[in-house]
Amino acid sequence: MNEVRTSLEIAASPSDVWRVVMDPERLKDWVTIHRSLHSFDPWPPKVGAKMDQTLAVRGAPFRVRWTLVDMETDRHAVWHGKGPARSHAETEYHFTPTDAGTHFEYRNSFRAPLGPLGAVAGRVVVGDVPVREANASLAALKKLLDK
Repeated sequence: MNEVRTSLEIAASPSDVWRVVMDPERLKDWVTIHRSLHSFDPWPPKVGAKMDQTLAVRGAPFRVRWTLVDMETDRHAVWHGKGPARSHAETEYHFTPTDAGTHFEYRNSFRAPLGPLGAVAGRVVVGDVPVREANASLAALKKLLDK
């Protein structure tokens, strides 16, 4: 399993950050690997909500079907995703209020198909791209929201 963890400070309230991060229609504004949104459940988000999205890593597009499995509005959310060839992903967000706005924590874990062999191949093919893209996405989110 590959995992990426990163965080940053955003000069906006947790509710402002939540509204952007949890709105599927805003993914194009900050998620660098987002390519298209096929379907999503209406706002406001709730546990069980679904979203179908195409992402791309190193130019290779792939579709992920997400389900929101846990959330506490303005504080925490966990999405589980199913991708091609029985791959799985989990994305988790934490929103912590600070004097300056919000400390936003992001975690993504990905389990490649084909078990250990797929995991090794995935590390070779993808390399450090997930870390770079996560940091670039959070930088774009910060630029979008900083007041």
